[in-house]
Amino acid sequence: MGAETPKQFLELAGTPIVVHTVRRMASCPMITDIIVATRGDVVGSLETSLQGEKFKQNVKVIRGGDSRQESVALALQQVPDGTEIVLVHDAVRPFVTVEQIARVIEEARRCDAAILGIPAMDTVKEVKRASLPEDVALIIGTIPRERVVLAQTPQAFRTKLLRDAFASAAADGVNVSDEAGLVERFGHDVHVVLGSERNIKITKPADMELAKFYLERERAKK
Repeated sequence: MGAETPKQFLELAGTPIVVHTVRRMASCPMITDIIVATRGDVVGSLETSLQGEKFKQNVKVIRGGDSRQESVALALQQVPDGTEIVLVHDAVRPFVTVEQIARVIEEARRCDAAILGIPAMDTVKEVKRASLPEDVALIIGTIPRERVVLAQTPQAFRTKLLRDAFASAAADGVNVSDEAGLVERFGHDVHVVLGSERNIKITKPADMELAKFYLERERAKK
């Protein structure tokens, strides 16, 4: 976002986005443990901040890896034995609802793997890079919108299934952009539960403005 501060630590109404996100996850009574993977140099300070929230769940902060996949793999190692379902959620999605969290957990219990997702509203084009100029691409096909969803988090899985999918990817040297992709390549179906356009991933300055608006609206309703 044009700043040195990682986006999950940017403040929204005076509180880091990641804290808002953990608050939202902790508000779901179906969540029993929370593991946050982050940069090594902020583990202590983030852990102190989260301890101050007095969550009912056990909250642990660990050092993550150089990629999302590495960070989730490290967090998986910390998941308590006997855990039925594990969820993976982006630190910069602070507006997921308790109902959405519960729904994706219920679907994962039913079919072993589920994510939140929303239908694509825009026309989706498949492209390849043109020779010149660099910011131009060549359309090679149009993908029907009814076949496309935009993946969100949380993504929920049977714990053993996700661990097996990670082990398979590690053995094959494969790195994908989300956990559903690992489970898909492992040969297991993943179901999509309807998410929401409000479940935004804060990645650019305009997202921060929208997040401030959503937060103000939520607080005005209380």
